[in-house]
Amino acid sequence: MVVAASTCRTETVFDYSWMNVVIAYWNRYPNPSSAHVLTEDTIQREVRDGKLFSRRLLSKTNPVPKWGARFYNNVPVKIVEDSVLDPVKKTFTTFTRNLGMTKIMKVDEIVIYTEQKDGSTLAVRRAYISSQVFGFSRAIRAFGIERFKANGNKASNGFNYVLRRMFPDSLVGGGHHQHAVTTTSSAGELAVATTTVSTTNGNHNNPGTLKSAAKVGYEFFKSHASKIAQLFSVKN
Repeated sequence: MVVAASTCRTETVFDYSWMNVVIAYWNRYPNPSSAHVLTEDTIQREVRDGKLFSRRLLSKTNPVPKWGARFYNNVPVKIVEDSVLDPVKKTFTTFTRNLGMTKIMKVDEIVIYTEQKDGSTLAVRRAYISSQVFGFSRAIRAFGIERFKANGNKASNGFNYVLRRMFPDSLVGGGHHQHAVTTTSSAGELAVATTTVSTTNGNHNNPGTLKSAAKVGYEFFKSHASKIAQLFSVKN
C-alpha cells in the first residue's frame, strides 16, 4: 500500500550553551506556552556507552478545526519521547511519536540539539506526517504541517522562557539570534513506491530537484528514526 506523507524542517537558535539547554530541557514544563501539555512521566532512563538514554510518556491536547471533528474527538493523546544525550559529541537527540489516532494522523518528529561555534545551541526539527483517511489525507497532512509549525513556535517561546528563568545571566553568542522558528522546507508528498512533491517553499520550475531534496530528507529522517527505535527496543 502506498501511504502519502508530508515532511517539514525547522531551525531555532538558542542563545545559551548546549549544556544549559540540555539541563533546561528536563525542566521545560510547565511554562506559559505549554497549556496543551497535560502530563509528563519518565518511564526509563539508563547510561550506556557513556550516553544517557531516556524514555518519557507525555499526554497533550490540541483543538481541531470544525472539519476535523468528524474524525477526531478533542481528547488527550499519549506521546512517547525517546532521547539520547552524548556529552562527548555534545549532541542531544529526541524522537517523539503519537500512540493514539495514528490512522488519522501519525506524527514522527526528530529534534537534534548541537553546539555552535559562537557557543549558542542550534535545534533542527524534522517532522514526518502521514494519514490513512481516504479522501482527506492531503487536508489532514496540511493541517498537521501547520500545527507542527505553530507548536514549534510555542515550544521555542516556552523553552526560552524557562532558559531565561534558569540562566538569567548566561546569554552567549551576543544574544542576537532570532528565536522564532524558521521553516526551511515545507510539505512534500512521499510514497513508498513513487515520490511526488508539492511544496509551498522553493522553485516550482525544477521538480527533479524538489523530488531529490524530499527523498534525501525523508531518508535522513527514516535512518535516524529507525536507529533510535532500535536503541530503545524492548528486549525479551
